[in-house]
Amino acid sequence: MAFRYGDRNQTNLFPPSLDDLVPDDSPVRVYNAFIDALDLSDLGIVADENGVGNPSYDPRAMLKLLVYGYSYGVRSSRKLEREVNYNVSFMWLMGGLKPDHKTIAEFRRRNKKALRNVLKFCARICIKLDLISGNTLFVDGSKFRANASRKNMWTARRCEAELNKIDRRINAILDECDKVDSMESGLPSFVKIQDELKNSEVLRSKIRSVLDDLETSGKNSVNTVDKDCAFVGRNHYAEPGYNAQLVIDNENGLIISNDVVSESNDMGQLSSQLEQAHETMGNQCETVCADCGYNRPEELEKISEQGIKVIVPSIRQAAKPEEREFTKKDFKYDKENNIYICPQGQILNYRKSQKSRKSLTYRITSASICKNCSNWGTCTKDKRGRAIWRMEYEELRNKFETEYKKPESQKVYRLRQQRAEHPFGHIKRNLMADHFLIRGLDGVKAEMSILATCFNLRRMMTIVGIALLKEILSGYSTNPAA
Repeated sequence: MAFRYGDRNQTNLFPPSLDDLVPDDSPVRVYNAFIDALDLSDLGIVADENGVGNPSYDPRAMLKLLVYGYSYGVRSSRKLEREVNYNVSFMWLMGGLKPDHKTIAEFRRRNKKALRNVLKFCARICIKLDLISGNTLFVDGSKFRANASRKNMWTARRCEAELNKIDRRINAILDECDKVDSMESGLPSFVKIQDELKNSEVLRSKIRSVLDDLETSGKNSVNTVDKDCAFVGRNHYAEPGYNAQLVIDNENGLIISNDVVSESNDMGQLSSQLEQAHETMGNQCETVCADCGYNRPEELEKISEQGIKVIVPSIRQAAKPEEREFTKKDFKYDKENNIYICPQGQILNYRKSQKSRKSLTYRITSASICKNCSNWGTCTKDKRGRAIWRMEYEELRNKFETEYKKPESQKVYRLRQQRAEHPFGHIKRNLMADHFLIRGLDGVKAEMSILATCFNLRRMMTIVGIALLKEILSGYSTNPAA
């Protein structure tokens, strides 16, 4: 069978242009049309063609480079520099511009706040295209590793231990200095000892400043490389990282808003994330759904008071405990007298409150009542008799647990995993972005906004189609040169 052979030295009478090398249905054309549809001044990017000094690169082209690069897992400035020199689609997108890695990194650093707004405008375009309904929203969070080492994470306990170790070493060095003065040979140079003493003093000063930061900030730990990050659990292992939050629409699984916080859990995040989504949409949703990590009763009630249906299971519902007899639900609570009544009609009086557990303790009036009961051994084996712990906001907990149990709520909650987990799976696996490159809260928020936009654009191409989406986005263009 014959073979086809290539010839690098083959010349063309009419050399092809970059536009000839990129097909009309190439995804890169969608990214180009999308960025052209954005108003840079609304984003917060200053574009002044009449500025004094050496000509800078077109900020619109630089934004295209970042969004398109992130969409294919190319995030570092050096890798982006390589792509604009060797990758045809990148060369077409940039119109032949070839910024170096320092220019790319500087643009990203200077426009962190502007990059945070890219997703907001993307979501609003989706709303105009009726791809986002905004009726049912899903909120979910995921942990991302920070651009910082675990060894640079300091706690108060570690600081105290290191300070004690340094103090012992400094005392040992001072003792050696005294010996050097009295002995002629056999010991290190006095100059080397003085250098070591100086280094120890510098290290002690740094640790002291870290300890002061811990006391003033009230945090449990501080990272000396990225002070905004926190210890977060990832794959049963705690490391410096951030907690990324997404609000996803049920209609097509598109992201409406995103955020990044330094808290290691999702508790208390639901209302703030929902507010950001409402701001982007310009109206209020009908239903919000999240997993048990967001279950803080007072937080859920604040949302419910706005007329929004809240579907969030409690931790005990998510754990799916085995059904057994004589649980708290079998005991009737008398709010007026502040007592519990057991199935046998016996009274459990209020005894004490436990601040650590945020609960109130109710116990049977006499242990002998339980011991003489036919349910002794099944209801309780406690020699003091049966006790009930009423949690803080117990009525609110029961209210939202009842809401979660409804068949229509269960139907919505089953959709949560399909919609809420999909974006994080795409970002972490397909885009290979399970960690942030930029340090600081503003930087990671900018990166997360770009990653969420990349997911939306890919999803829009799947739903609408590349050719039609490119045509639609071109109609929204605000760039005079487009």
